[in-house]
Amino acid sequence: MAISTAPSPVDAAPRPPTGLDRKALAILMPIGPLAIAVVRGILPYTTDDSNAAMAAKVAAHQGTETIVIWMTFVALLTLIPGVIALGLLARRHAPRLGTIGLVLAYAAFACLFWSSVAGSDTIALGAARAGIPPSVAGALMTTVDNIPPVGLGTGIFVLGHILSLVVLAVALWRGRVIAGWAALLLGVSQLLHFVFAVIVPVQALDGCAWGLTAVAFAAAAVALVREPARGQG
Repeated sequence: MAISTAPSPVDAAPRPPTGLDRKALAILMPIGPLAIAVVRGILPYTTDDSNAAMAAKVAAHQGTETIVIWMTFVALLTLIPGVIALGLLARRHAPRLGTIGLVLAYAAFACLFWSSVAGSDTIALGAARAGIPPSVAGALMTTVDNIPPVGLGTGIFVLGHILSLVVLAVALWRGRVIAGWAALLLGVSQLLHFVFAVIVPVQALDGCAWGLTAVAFAAAAVALVREPARGQG
């Protein structure tokens, strides 16, 4: 006589659909790093240029600098929520490291849009369009850089965004949230960004480093969509 085996509740239960909010966050997550990749790849100057030299190069490449500012605006709208989503994902699986990485990442990327890192581009392009000489524009940027809260914000961003993403990479790896290669990509890409932005400034390679960061964010976005909702699984 044939014996029928009833399917277990786990096998029979359909996978709960992914919410629209989670899908929206997943789509958003890689956009910010990708926008920064474009910015870093096409900058008309390097980070070791003086402010006056930067202003002169921006004045000579105003079309490129306009794209830089538009991409920075895209990053402003997408990078912080994307980083928060990444941090919360890490925190759910590695609470201590995830929390540290999330707090550092939020502070760092919030300071980006207050710091001279992003603000100098706006000053340089505005000065070029107004016909202000690069030497004067450079002096203005230096003055703004020396305003204590701006300088502090710049320092928090420069140190914090690299350190925080490395910490989140370790948290995502320890929590087995994303594949090992993706976690490695997230951490190593920011170290490469430091090398090609500060030590040996090469815009194209710096842009590629941020492109690797975007790939890692995309892998985390996939994990976010696949993660069971609270109370499920």
